[in-house]
Amino acid sequence: MNPVLAAGQLIVAIALTFAVLLQSRGSGLGGTFGGDSAVYRSRRGIERRLWQFTIVLIGLFVAFSLAAYVLTPAA
Repeated sequence: MNPVLAAGQLIVAIALTFAVLLQSRGSGLGGTFGGDSAVYRSRRGIERRLWQFTIVLIGLFVAFSLAAYVLTPAA
């Protein structure tokens, strides 16, 4: 595998992990069983930007993975 693709994919994977962990929803497992009081609400401010950034990171991760697959020579 190309070292530049590997490094890029690793950096994106770490950033994606942190972006997902920063998105806190509800109060732990209480929200899983209906304990969450907010039924529907829209994302605003920093929460919305974090959501959009996570989507961009997912796209980059998929792009790096596909590029690594396509550019790896067949054995």
